Amino acid sequence: MKRYPLVSDNVAVVTGASTGIGRATARMLKSRGWRVFPTARSRTDLDLLRGEGFQPVELDLADPDSVEHAAEEVLELSQGLMGAVINNAGYGQPGALEDLSRSAVRKQFETNVLGTLDFTRRFLPLFRRQGAGRIVLVTSVLGRIVIPFMGAYCASKYALEAMGDALRMELGPAGISVSLVEPGPIKTRFRRRVVSEATRGLEMKNSAFARQYAKELSEADRTYSRPTDLFQKPPEAVARRIVHALESKVPRARYPVTGAAWLAEAAIRFVPARVRDALMVSKVIGREVGPAGTPPPA
Repeated sequence: MKRYPLVSDNVAVVTGASTGIGRATARMLKSRGWRVFPTARSRTDLDLLRGEGFQPVELDLADPDSVEHAAEEVLELSQGLMGAVINNAGYGQPGALEDLSRSAVRKQFETNVLGTLDFTRRFLPLFRRQGAGRIVLVTSVLGRIVIPFMGAYCASKYALEAMGDALRMELGPAGISVSLVEPGPIKTRFRRRVVSEATRGLEMKNSAFARQYAKELSEADRTYSRPTDLFQKPPEAVARRIVHALESKVPRARYPVTGAAWLAEAAIRFVPARVRDALMVSKVIGREVGPAGTPPPA
């Protein structure tokens, strides 16, 4: 396996550090002596991060101006020093693809893919001059296998996986490592955010899947619950894989975190697509699908 030079400056930026994986990663890196610049969107989250002793930076990946300003601010605060970029920020837009507006799908990709690439590439000239640097992309088990009603999110994570593979090949000769971290089910607020995003750009009332939406999006804690939740791990489990990607001389190309992530990889290799489709349809969609305009149950 290829060995990469360790970064001389233990300085990192972690996107999406308001809660969950991002917050756990920022805390773990800080405890290991890294100087960490976490990013968040809301003033409340930024204030909370300041209260923990961080120098947070405001970042909205869907806004090109915000991406530019955030990268400049991080480099100014770090005085031009940077060892690692951890791309964790993102969100999931639920809904059958036929029910999503063009603007909703565009925002999904602007945040999870285009904004992530734009932010990352702004640190590459520095990494090339150093001859070293670490990049981590937190993708998803759903970047390897698809579930119904999360098609836009899955597509964005598939794109992120491909982007990571391309960056790894393009940047490897310059001494820059790129690792993909595939969490699987993690105990975070992600599901609650999925429910909150459901009202944006998703036509539920007149959908053929109105009954499914009423069932799946009625309670945040049960949204998209699956048998794989038995493999749930805390966000610190993901943070530990990220630390390995940053501190190992031989970082891995991919880090599946939970049992569900490993099962997904096995399913892709050994279970025929038609069989996977049938299992997903029976579990998630079921048989109660009506024509457009079918009202949800009272």
